Order: sequence, then structure tokens, then C-alpha cells
Amino acid sequence: MLYQILSLVLDAAAGLVGGACLLRLYMQRLRVPFGNPVGRFVFALSDWLVVPLRRLLPAVRRWDTASLVGAYLIVLLQITLLWLASGTVGPGGLLPLAALFGLLRLVLTVATVLVIVGAIMSWVRADSSLVNVIEHLCAPLLRPLRRVIPLVGGIDLSPLALLLLLQVAGIVLGGVQASVI
Repeated sequence: MLYQILSLVLDAAAGLVGGACLLRLYMQRLRVPFGNPVGRFVFALSDWLVVPLRRLLPAVRRWDTASLVGAYLIVLLQITLLWLASGTVGPGGLLPLAALFGLLRLVLTVATVLVIVGAIMSWVRADSSLVNVIEHLCAPLLRPLRRVIPLVGGIDLSPLALLLLLQVAGIVLGGVQASVI
């Protein structure tokens, strides 16, 4: 029971901070201004980790490697703490690989949350900078599907299709992880 509670708390904390690092990477890639509520939230959660890493890791083209490595380190810490708490003697050498799979799962989770929030905000259609930022972040993910899937009665089904594809990717990733580790 205590392990499950620890796992839940670490999942939430790593998801929040690691997700903020990934969102920071994505926002910088898309050149989304950070002077909005989403940008301020991302900075508040990730600055303590990304800024020191940035001194060591320069950006590669438009990719902020410090944010990516920060997210990886958060997931690695989470998996290491869970492994230590489990008390099992096991493949400690596979922790970096397990963290890589955890990071990929986190990417899928961040994309899923982004699409869900974007879909909900498209229904509300409030005029705010938050809506514009979320739409700007979702557009590159949805664009390929919008080219293929027509509107059905004026309803855009591309978010639903993307959510389905993200779920399939998660299943495939789980299968690959199970066969590798």
C-alpha cells in the first residue's frame, strides 16, 4: 500500500515537472512566446532544473537539449526511487533504458493532455491568450490529420483520431518495453 502511494505521488510530481520540461522544449521549438499563463507556468515549474543544465548543454538548432535532458533526469529519478523503494534486487543497469521508455510515455501523455485541453477549449471559444497558445501548440499535431479527415457536420474529428493514435502508440511502446526490458 505504501509503495502504491509513493508511486502515485512520484508519478504526479514527475509528470508535472517532466511534462513542464517537455512543454518548454515544444514551446521553444514552435517559438511560442512565454509571456502567457502557460509559459509562466512552464517556466515556474522547470527553471530550477533547465537553467543550470543550459550552462552545460547548448541548444542544438532550435531544440533545447537542457529541457529534454531535464525531463529525462526527472523520469530517471522517479524510476530509481521506485526501484529503491520496491526493495527488489534487479536490473539496476537497465534504469537508464527504463527511464527512456518512461520519457517516451511522458511525451505521449503530454500530447494527450494538450489535445484534450485544446478540444475542450475549442468548444468554449473564449477570447483569451490561453486559448490562442493551446491552439498554437495543438495545430502542428493535428495538421496532418486535418488534411486527411474531413469535417463531419461541421465537427472536427481530428483530435479524436489523434487521441486514438496516441493510445495505439502507448500500447506499442508498452509492448516494445516489455520485450526489451
